[in-house]
Amino acid sequence: MSESKEVEMVLPISYPSPGAMGKTGIWRVFKPVIDLSKCIKCWQCWLYCPEDTVVMEGDHPKIDYEYCKGCGVCKEVCRAGAISMIREGG
Repeated sequence: MSESKEVEMVLPISYPSPGAMGKTGIWRVFKPVIDLSKCIKCWQCWLYCPEDTVVMEGDHPKIDYEYCKGCGVCKEVCRAGAISMIREGG
């Protein structure tokens, strides 16, 4: 009978961090802009942002453009229609 050997199991764990190549907002084509006069502070934009770039500034949301990739998820989930996507640089 062969002798059994114990094998150590290592599980990879991923932790969120700024983009692998650094600040990822530099290649964005469209950026979200929040009209604070329309914002109802429901925080759906913060909840659904896949990059965690919607942050709280005072009592309203703000976009961290250094890491925002311009995917538009925040605009799609905004119930108040307070977020619009505008072409970067224009």
